[in-house]
Amino acid sequence: MHDGPILQVENLRIEIPTRHRTLVAVDDVSFELARGEVLGVVGESGAGKSLTGAAIIGLLRPPGRIAGGRIWIDGKRVDNLSQAEMRKVRGRIAGAIFQDPMTSLNPLFTVGQQLVETIRTHLDMSRAEARARALSLLAEVGIPAPEQRLDQYPHQFSGGMRQRVVIALALCANPKLIIADEPTTALDVSIQAQIIALLKRLCHEHGTAVVLVTHDMGVIAETADRVAVMYTGRIAELGPVAEVVRAPRHPYTAGLMASIPAIGETRDRLYQIDGSMPRLTNIPQGCPFNPRCPAVFDRCRRERPETVDLGGHRVACWKHGEQEA
Repeated sequence: MHDGPILQVENLRIEIPTRHRTLVAVDDVSFELARGEVLGVVGESGAGKSLTGAAIIGLLRPPGRIAGGRIWIDGKRVDNLSQAEMRKVRGRIAGAIFQDPMTSLNPLFTVGQQLVETIRTHLDMSRAEARARALSLLAEVGIPAPEQRLDQYPHQFSGGMRQRVVIALALCANPKLIIADEPTTALDVSIQAQIIALLKRLCHEHGTAVVLVTHDMGVIAETADRVAVMYTGRIAELGPVAEVVRAPRHPYTAGLMASIPAIGETRDRLYQIDGSMPRLTNIPQGCPFNPRCPAVFDRCRRERPETVDLGGHRVACWKHGEQEA
């Protein structure tokens, strides 16, 4: 068993070649994840968070490609593996949960067939043993009457129940790591809360580490131990959730926090960050957030800030540390 972090991402760079130029979609992203820890990755659409998750489990869609950096899962380097080798890692060491359960479920096979097949692909079990494990997984993720449901097809399940099946599918081979990309976005709020509680419990009981990709800061605050805030393909801030929520160090994170309504608070209108995230074809010089930043000064427009470590809390902003000039 590997004693270090379950996941290490080091200087990850993802490029998307287009006809005219090569776009940098993820730029110099580094983080690690311990056993049983939940890391939230948050940001607006286009921030690079889903691409980062896809790269970790070898599901980057062409023409997107890893152009630099390294990724280790459970001590094994995976960014340089072939598709066939990566398929073995996926499922056995790393599982995935996506926003739309139907991307992970085949409508032509029963839920039981899909679970049994996945279990037998990764674990040395007879069909009967695999079926028993499939039943216990369905019960564990909170599907009532699993004996009857095992032989039903995906369309016979509600959205929330389908997402539970996908979580069971991701857990089939007891993976060390799960990448969950917007796993609750398509569900209504009460079901969201159940799925989040389920993910937290499974991490706790199985020691599984989870990268939770979402645009919803409320879900992160509820679920994650640490949070990485991404903006234009870079990490703007990374630290313990309670610290980031209570005292954000990056102006972009502060804006995200201010836009979450608090219970019991009355406001005429919600706070919003002016402007929108730049397109990859048009990232400004200096700090990419500078055109929208309320605290911008000259240096921000000229130079890109490197990440500084403020005691376990990392931030890429000229306001902090010995970077000030």
